[in-house]
Amino acid sequence: MAAFLRRAPEPVAQVAAAAVALGMLQRRGMASRMRVDHLRRVLRDISGSEPDEKLVARMTRLAYRGYARYWVEGARLPRLSPELVHERMWMEGLDNLAKPMAAGDGVVMALPHIGSWEWGGSFLDGIGYHMTAVAEVLEPEDLFEWFIEQRRAMGLTIVPLDAEASGVLIKTLRNGGLVGLLCDRDLVGNGIEVEFFGETTTFPGGPATLALRTGATLITAAVYSGPGKMHHAIISGPIDTTRQGSMRADVGRLTQEIARHFEDYIRRTPEQWHMFQPNWPSDREAEQARRSR
Repeated sequence: MAAFLRRAPEPVAQVAAAAVALGMLQRRGMASRMRVDHLRRVLRDISGSEPDEKLVARMTRLAYRGYARYWVEGARLPRLSPELVHERMWMEGLDNLAKPMAAGDGVVMALPHIGSWEWGGSFLDGIGYHMTAVAEVLEPEDLFEWFIEQRRAMGLTIVPLDAEASGVLIKTLRNGGLVGLLCDRDLVGNGIEVEFFGETTTFPGGPATLALRTGATLITAAVYSGPGKMHHAIISGPIDTTRQGSMRADVGRLTQEIARHFEDYIRRTPEQWHMFQPNWPSDREAEQARRSR
C-alpha cells in the first residue's frame, strides 16, 4: 500500500487512502469507537453540552479522511523536494524556536498527534533545524528499520524507545540540538498525572524531565493539515522551567502545562487529532466492560 501511495498521482493516492480509511470506520472496532468518543469529549468541552450526533458523525468522517491524508503524505514525503515542502508550509512562532537555537541552547519540542508532525520536521530540517525524535520499537525488526529509513529520508533522526534513548536525547540537547517528542499518549504506562479535557490521565514526563535536566528550552507545537494542500504550524513561546520545588513536583507542573497547550491545539481542529487508542481511565474501563459482556 505504501508503495502505491508513493508512486500514484497525488489525487489518486488521496482518494484510494480515503476509501480505505472510511472502510476502517465502518468496521466499528475499538479504534473507531475511541476516535468517536474522543471527538465527543472535545466537542463537549468546546460547547459545554452534549454534541449533536449529526455533528459527531460529520466530524468523524472528516477525521478519517484527515488520517488518510496523513498516511498519503507520510508515504510521499521522503520523495518530495525541500522546495515543495517549504512552499506548502506556513509557520507561526518560528522565532520561539530560532532564538534559543541561535543561542546554542537545546530545545525540547512537545508535540501532539495532530495533522502531520513529520511535515513540520521535514520543513524545519530544510531551514537548518534538524529534529531528533523517539519512536516505539516495532516488530518485526525489518519493519522498524524501514520506518527509521523513511523518517531519515524526511530529514528526521529517530531514536528507538529503549534504555539508551534518554542518554542520546540528553547528549543531543547539551550539544544545542532539537528534540521533538510526541507526548499526548503514555505508551509505557508510568507517566505523570494531568487533567486533560475534564478527566485525570497520564502524559509522558520525558519532555519536562529532559528540559529540567539539561537546561534546554521547552516549547510545544502543532502542525495542522490545510487549508488545501498547505500545512499550518504553531510554535508556542517558551514554558517557564525555573525550578520551583522538587524535581517530581516541577516535572508534574510542566507536564500539566503541556497538557493545557495540547487542549488548546486540539480544540482548534478536533478532527485532526489522530488518537485511536484508549487515552483516559474511563476509556479502558469501558473497553474492559465491553469485552467481559
